[in-house]
Amino acid sequence: FGVRANSVGPGMLSDGMAQRLVASGDLDERALGAARANIPMRTFGTAADIAEAVCFLASDRARYITGQHLAVDGGYTA
Repeated sequence: FGVRANSVGPGMLSDGMAQRLVASGDLDERALGAARANIPMRTFGTAADIAEAVCFLASDRARYITGQHLAVDGGYTA
């Protein structure tokens, strides 16, 4: 049938919603540190990291990949 179906699961990002939560004071440095400590790569991702994964899965380089969920979360769900 030639249809590919994949998904991307983003982890905690330093931009977007997290940025708004920090700016509003709903998320402080202590909470950010605790969240970061639970990520094996010890850093938050960016929207660009997610976009790269989506672009890869949509490209011809991923032509034989289907039925997969790609976690882009710094190893959090590993």
